Amino acid sequence: MLAPLRVPMFRRLAIGRVTTYIGNAVAPVALAFAVLDLTGSVVALGIVVGARSIANVLLLLMGGVLADRLPRGVILQGASLAAAVSQAATALAVLLDFASVPLLVVLSVLNGAVAAASLPAASALTPQTVPPGMIRQANAVVRMGINTALITGASLGGMLAALTSPGWAMAATALVFLVASFCYARVRAPEIAASEPTRPLADLRAGWAEFTARTWVWAIVLAFMVVNAAVTGGMQVLGPSIANSTFGRLAWGFILGAQTVGALVGGIVASRWQPRRALLFGTALIAVEAVPLLVLAHAPAVIPMLIAMFVGGIAIEQFGIAWDVSLQENVPQDRLARVYSYDAVGSFVAIPLGEIAVGPLANHFGTSATLTGLAILVLLAILAASVTPSIRGLIRQPNPAPSV
Repeated sequence: MLAPLRVPMFRRLAIGRVTTYIGNAVAPVALAFAVLDLTGSVVALGIVVGARSIANVLLLLMGGVLADRLPRGVILQGASLAAAVSQAATALAVLLDFASVPLLVVLSVLNGAVAAASLPAASALTPQTVPPGMIRQANAVVRMGINTALITGASLGGMLAALTSPGWAMAATALVFLVASFCYARVRAPEIAASEPTRPLADLRAGWAEFTARTWVWAIVLAFMVVNAAVTGGMQVLGPSIANSTFGRLAWGFILGAQTVGALVGGIVASRWQPRRALLFGTALIAVEAVPLLVLAHAPAVIPMLIAMFVGGIAIEQFGIAWDVSLQENVPQDRLARVYSYDAVGSFVAIPLGEIAVGPLANHFGTSATLTGLAILVLLAILAASVTPSIRGLIRQPNPAPSV
């Protein structure tokens, strides 16, 4: 299972991605409580986090084009430096008491733009750093490392916000992103030879052709358009507000960490075994993402939430590894980043709507009713994906014995 870590290039990439995700786990927890401290409004919180998502979605396609044309390690290094700058600016604004909702929106937009540049590059770089026989193990190892980072980061974010202040938590993320940039500077994977001249619009059309050529790809993306909007709106906007009024910020950090503990367990399982129809299996398991929303709605207590998030983490990882392997085995390498960018745009495009709309909906219909409605949307979306013939029929390729 750990054989890919013997490959130096992959090892450097994995360390960089793990470090990045520590920062990515601390940042949203700290930002959420900073906005709540500043305004006390879930509507304002939705606007701030929604602004980041909008910027992310708008620039993801260009991020995919860049990642197919430029050295992906260089893109990741630059994106990490920019993330460090944006987090440092946010921390200063909060610590020096000149933060405002408009300023936090601007900084969130910058952070979303940085993430748009790095996500396709990071996802597409993994198969460049290992032999073909190690792709499944490499994805599992990366995701296990990321989930370990998320466990640490989410819990650390809640602890720092509770014991010090959200501003100091965001200052810590700036340092973490600087470390990630140093790690990415040492990733010099072979460049992918382009199959056609570099023309941005033509590149986007070619990526779109690859994306739409496989029904199982766009069907999954449509389903996760709904799932991600519902889960993100419920957990990142209503979740911190409920935590503030019930079990507290420190417990919320551990609850978020429980999901990534589950994902770590799920990654170990998926790295050693996956069914022949792994994508169908993983997709169907995402239905359990409705459970934390229902628990938040009707029994917001620490123990039920810890259990629900742990089980949800296991399910997410079965899908995540199956999805990455399916794309990397079936999409040409010189177009893979663009397919990842279309995947990300489709999956994330509705997230700002969920983040911005969930506050007014909760004010009008009540928090419990809103969370219950979000859980129903998750179940319906996963049911629709699970009965799609191309998803049911996709069979993973045999995994040859890896060699170094």
